[in-house]
Amino acid sequence: MIILRLICALAAASAVITAAEAQTDIRRPPWPPGDEIGMANTLGPSTWQRCATYLADTKAKSYELSHLRSNTMPQSPFGVPLRERYRPTVGIAGTRHAFNGEETVSGEPGAQGTQMDAIGHFAVLPQAWDGKNEFPADSAQYYGGYKQADVKPTPDSPLQKLGIEKVPPIITTAVLLDAKSYLGHGGAMQPGQAVTAMDIEAMLKAQGLERRGLIPGDVLYIYTGWGDNWKDPDTEKFYYTKGPGLSYDAAQYIADKQVVLLALDNPFTDPVADGFLQGKAPPPSGAPEACRLRSTTPTSPSPVSTRSRTRTSERSPRTRCGCRARSSCRCARREIPVRR
Repeated sequence: MIILRLICALAAASAVITAAEAQTDIRRPPWPPGDEIGMANTLGPSTWQRCATYLADTKAKSYELSHLRSNTMPQSPFGVPLRERYRPTVGIAGTRHAFNGEETVSGEPGAQGTQMDAIGHFAVLPQAWDGKNEFPADSAQYYGGYKQADVKPTPDSPLQKLGIEKVPPIITTAVLLDAKSYLGHGGAMQPGQAVTAMDIEAMLKAQGLERRGLIPGDVLYIYTGWGDNWKDPDTEKFYYTKGPGLSYDAAQYIADKQVVLLALDNPFTDPVADGFLQGKAPPPSGAPEACRLRSTTPTSPSPVSTRSRTRTSERSPRTRCGCRARSSCRCARREIPVRR
């Protein structure tokens, strides 16, 4: 799914500069020890200034990119199904006051529907888990060299490091690439189909953005068209079974460009071919064997999240579970650590 809305704030009316000029003040990796925000380090006055001309435009618009939440929407198989109960209107004796409320009966609000992941949502193991023995959670390694004991010391603890509450407001410029038109030829990209680094450069060129390109601190939206399969009520149970995604070399490419957040209208950041979730299809083409059989501590700079959703202009309640959710029907947020 894609994310929420991207808001560019005007730092000062006089702070109008070009994108090229704005890059001169951008911070660059490696980040200092103890860092918890990855590519969000690129955010600040320079990215705010890049938004000045847009915010000063009286015809500028704000777009909501998230799906409405409901008990009948498509739900991720990797999260507990979300169920909400809407309470009847009640009052207080002796007053004229009446009020309404709702209750989350079960589920993970931050893992269902449009969402954004914290960096601490992901970790790697020293070697592949065989699926037979107990999951070796204690050996998980996180961005920045953090260990499981640093991030989630007990099974029932919230994230102590790399939580969603660490992500600063994402106030910056964004690029939207139309992969549905370029790769899907007007239709949704196919399950397992990947957006490669070469595709990103080709789309930038096709959309007249070759000269600008991607610059540090950008948000990158990739419209795959898979979001067209989002149906509510979800009677077909189709959306989360497969989908297109980002290739390994494209992930490296956007990291090199210091993109702060990646947003995709798909269920998984990676390409998922038909049957892959059932173990009947191979991993995405181009994924190195090392990524599946052995991993090293992810100390390289990480864009804030890699599956995507974005953030809203409102200050939503933040949780320490790894995801950010609003009390209403939608969910906001994401980094280049990413998601749908």
